[in-house]
Amino acid sequence: MAKRLGRSTFRMDDPPSALGFAAAGGKKEGEGPLGGEFDLLNTDTSFGEETWEKAESRLQLDAVRKALEKAALSPKEIDLIFAGDLLNQCVGSTYGLRALEIPFLGVYGACSTMAESLCLASLFVDSRLAEQAVAVTSSHFCSAERQFRFPLEYGGQRPLTAQWTATAAGAVIVGRGNGPYIREVTVGTITDLGITDMNNMGAAMAPAAASTFATFFKDTGTRPEDYDRIFTGDLGKVGSMLLLELLQEEGYDLSRNHEDCGLLLYSPEQDVHAGGSGCGCSASVLCAHILPRLRKGEYKEVLFAATGALMSPTSSQQGESIPSIAHAVCLTSRKEDLPWN
Repeated sequence: MAKRLGRSTFRMDDPPSALGFAAAGGKKEGEGPLGGEFDLLNTDTSFGEETWEKAESRLQLDAVRKALEKAALSPKEIDLIFAGDLLNQCVGSTYGLRALEIPFLGVYGACSTMAESLCLASLFVDSRLAEQAVAVTSSHFCSAERQFRFPLEYGGQRPLTAQWTATAAGAVIVGRGNGPYIREVTVGTITDLGITDMNNMGAAMAPAAASTFATFFKDTGTRPEDYDRIFTGDLGKVGSMLLLELLQEEGYDLSRNHEDCGLLLYSPEQDVHAGGSGCGCSASVLCAHILPRLRKGEYKEVLFAATGALMSPTSSQQGESIPSIAHAVCLTSRKEDLPWN
């Protein structure tokens, strides 16, 4: 059973593995720097469906099926699935995954959902409440724009601090295997420094990422230099700069090994302004780029933290600030490298 370190960090007793993982994306994601690393790509952003919401459900289902295929498992062999998305009542997940008939726990952490679901799946497997579990999330540019901003037909202009919601999904099968391993997780606390601009999510989420990283380093007794890479989910250009500044004040220097999924997924020529965002941004980069490199041994230890803005259109229109959250997951490539072995 996991051991608690500090207030909100948990170290796995018998670290579970990422048995299989898959990333699915749309046309813009396929045209980006990581396009060749995706398992599934579709140039039709509707994915053959009638609505954007149905398209997102198909995207998430395809990612889970591909991850199961790569892990050589069937839906009947999965004990639990932890899933969520950005849509009301997480309909991207519920409608997309209902056909699998897997016991379902819906989670909502906005763009932190990949890390949140991976935390939960790992803790359940480590405690042997589940043998195999799935962590999955998704986002779709068009469904997110309709819900959180304006219909595409409106043609609204986006400021340079705005980010582009990824049309992507990522799924991880967690169980007992040969790695990569989930070693520790840190559950974040809600952070709110009063940011109200819906077009500057990076600034709203950076304090949450800084808080979670500082907690993780204190709880585990590690430093940023102990990790090959430290990834954030989708802080983009603005949030990444703020994160480095905030952690520098705490005595932690991330400038040498920090990378942001929102800056990796797209190239500057793709005009996504401050970078990528959405649940599917960090999820797809994790499954297409990070986990494969851990499996190959290119990375030995990685710290991955997905960040989320916990607002709604209603709360923002009522003048509320944007609270944010970040959850961290420590991933290692080899079990023999675990410090207590």
